[in-house]
Amino acid sequence: MARQRTIDTERGITITVVFGFLGLTLLAASIRAQGTPPSSQQAPPVRLDVNLVTVPVTVMDPYERFVTGLRKEHFEIYDEKVKQEIVFFAEEDAPVTIGIVFDVSGSMKEKINRARIALKRFIDHSHPDDEFFLIGFNHRAELLQDFTKSGDLIISRLVLVEPGGRTALYDATYLAIEKVAHGHHKRHAILIISDGQDNSSRYTYRQLRDLIKETGVQIYAIGIFRLYNQSVTEVAFGRAVLEEITSMTGGRAFFPNSPIELDDVITRIALELRHQYNLGFYPTNVALDGDWHKLRVRVKPPRGLPRLHVRAREGYYAK
Repeated sequence: MARQRTIDTERGITITVVFGFLGLTLLAASIRAQGTPPSSQQAPPVRLDVNLVTVPVTVMDPYERFVTGLRKEHFEIYDEKVKQEIVFFAEEDAPVTIGIVFDVSGSMKEKINRARIALKRFIDHSHPDDEFFLIGFNHRAELLQDFTKSGDLIISRLVLVEPGGRTALYDATYLAIEKVAHGHHKRHAILIISDGQDNSSRYTYRQLRDLIKETGVQIYAIGIFRLYNQSVTEVAFGRAVLEEITSMTGGRAFFPNSPIELDDVITRIALELRHQYNLGFYPTNVALDGDWHKLRVRVKPPRGLPRLHVRAREGYYAK
């Protein structure tokens, strides 16, 4: 069982410590504001298109502990190396809409019981008001459970599932990204539990990667193939896929080496979603050229704190 406590520094910065571990939503929203003339004799209203780019950020110390209590002035955001003004800042333990993408293919036959137990741990440590949906996949992706706040309902949908067939990981993740956008919460995230293999998808890896970059949803993954015997090639390929699709969103892929580590890292993901900052800025590039813009987030720790590590989305499309 994971244990958690906080360490308060002199400047009010809190380091949240989660013991027992290995050492959502990233969505750029388009907001339309319409001006209204104060009197009928003035010119017609002018419609302005303004893109607020929101960036969920995880901050950790050198010991992989979550750092909370920072303020807006401790952060800097760069859009294509140009510093931006942070106009929105929040640090709150807010509920998230979470899509769970669960591998039920033949390659998971000996792993599914342990994966179900780990998923139960993830739900138990999530925010009480989080909502979930469940997509299971083998040779095809299927919505096993629509939006619900009941973790027991999610787990019950997996009890009778018998693993078998080929693997359509890309299709399942694609479906989850489209589905999570219809959630009731502003923050969105996806959790993938799989061995990273794909041999049955209609969507290509490139198509999936492009969709991830367009939507900015935050993705986490648990690669559990290393708990069992698989070839070096399979392990390397599975790791590469899960690492790339998570890192570009500011999420993270974990590869536990034992059932105990599996329980720990999946709890860590649940807690990370509850210890994030949300930053927002209006791009100074008013052309909104539709190109990919690379982002960089820096944190300037207050005096007395060590060097801090930041994880955030890699960029956005300036639509």
